[in-house]
Amino acid sequence: QLQASGGGLVQAGGSLRLSCTASGFSLDDDSIGWFRQAPGKERERVSCISVSGGRIYYADSVKGRFTISRDNAKNTVYLQMNSLKPEDTAVYYCATDLVCLLGTMSSVAGSWGQGTLVTVSS
Repeated sequence: QLQASGGGLVQAGGSLRLSCTASGFSLDDDSIGWFRQAPGKERERVSCISVSGGRIYYADSVKGRFTISRDNAKNTVYLQMNSLKPEDTAVYYCATDLVCLLGTMSSVAGSWGQGTLVTVSS
């Protein structure tokens, strides 16, 4: 089971670090992706990291502000979010069983975790 955590309320310009942990299985052999869905909007891709960490993708909207990383020893993938903007407000989900390439990531995934809410106030 995947679980995203670390969300919360932050002012614009602030930072949060989201974590994606797995229970019952290892993330070592999976590419991991982050998605988000804002109220009234469709789910969008945010970032992904391949098994080795050699392929990382960022959506243009977060490039330069968000950093994805993984710690296989802790069975955890992180999403460091800096310079947050009100438009980053959304429920953030992590997922596995997806395609993660340098220039893109799949918009669907095979396994989803429960989301964590990020609210950025102006």
